[in-house]
Amino acid sequence: MANRTFVVGVGMTKFEKPGSRDWEYPDMAKEAVGKALEDAGIGYDKVEQAYAGSMYGSMGQRALYETGMTGIPVMTVANACATGSSALFMARQAVRGGLADCTLALGMEKMKKGSLGAGMGESKVTIIDHHLTSMAAGRAWEMDKAPMPQMFGNAGREHMEKYGSTADHFAWIGYKNHKHSVNNPYAQFQTEYSLDDVKNATMIFDPLTKLQCSPTSDGAAAALVVSERFLDEHDLWGQAVEIAGQYIATDTPESFADNSSIQVVGFGVSQLAAKRAMDEAQVGIEDVDVIELHDCFSANELITYEALGMAAVGEAHKLVDDEATTYGGKWVVNPSGGLISKGHPLGATGIAQCAELTWQMRGTAGKRQVENARVALQHNIGLGSACAVAVYKPAS
Repeated sequence: MANRTFVVGVGMTKFEKPGSRDWEYPDMAKEAVGKALEDAGIGYDKVEQAYAGSMYGSMGQRALYETGMTGIPVMTVANACATGSSALFMARQAVRGGLADCTLALGMEKMKKGSLGAGMGESKVTIIDHHLTSMAAGRAWEMDKAPMPQMFGNAGREHMEKYGSTADHFAWIGYKNHKHSVNNPYAQFQTEYSLDDVKNATMIFDPLTKLQCSPTSDGAAAALVVSERFLDEHDLWGQAVEIAGQYIATDTPESFADNSSIQVVGFGVSQLAAKRAMDEAQVGIEDVDVIELHDCFSANELITYEALGMAAVGEAHKLVDDEATTYGGKWVVNPSGGLISKGHPLGATGIAQCAELTWQMRGTAGKRQVENARVALQHNIGLGSACAVAVYKPAS
């Protein structure tokens, strides 16, 4: 039987506009890991393995030198925008399989300003070449523009054409997430915008305006994953949050079968990962109270409502009409502000989601706290495609 796994310490830096803070990967790692260790009340010498996620840094070992050099295995992890969650997945796997009692998951990124490129380089084979080809066959594709807004914008257009959602539905999601981030001191943006502000912002790729798109960011986050035995030995049950279910799904042929932009940007992998994680945790989406969802663009948040089972296919915009995904609704989605407002340093995003949900499960999220939250769900996706879903519960 697999061992139970628990988060006992989390920490993160403030997410910053690229270049606005003079720091390097070891600086951000020391800050995030230091906070996680302080949160857990243990020293770095208790960590048996470390998994350091970064798409651009590729320096897991070096990034941890200023934190400690204890000779433990340190693995650098890269898995598109799901990099942080992949580091967390591997850290949990080591504990779940009985190979370690205390592991570290670290995510960090220093990014350039501006939109992410297609990553074409000199090779014709890239992490998203299948996705670009499928989208090009399905609808208009302008190769001279950044691909990510087009891919998710086209998914939004497809939903509008098929199911009757409107640009206003996507705009409300941007409005909601910016409003949530006002109470998050770690967020890159803490400004509340009106719905009209969101709708009238610079158009990036119709129907997505600038305030519905996640920015590039610098930052780091860390989480300590431990076993039941470790909790007992160090008397940490009072702050532990259980990772009750977790799964990472990758593309299947259905992702490209009908040139659907909704499928291309990860509907199927999100659906699969959510099912596997919730099955392991023995919960349904109706049991979940709070969700950190990969809202790289507002269109992705809306279509993911359906992938997670929050709404039937074609009906996600009804949740927006009912304001069912904010405080006072059925679920609170992205209390942190999400990627749209908190920021999106690729390697750190998934572990920052873990940190937010750990605070929510402990009841220590301050003004962001979701009342009586007992089950939390994390959704983190990277095209090419990897989708990580995890379910959290207070330890008992």
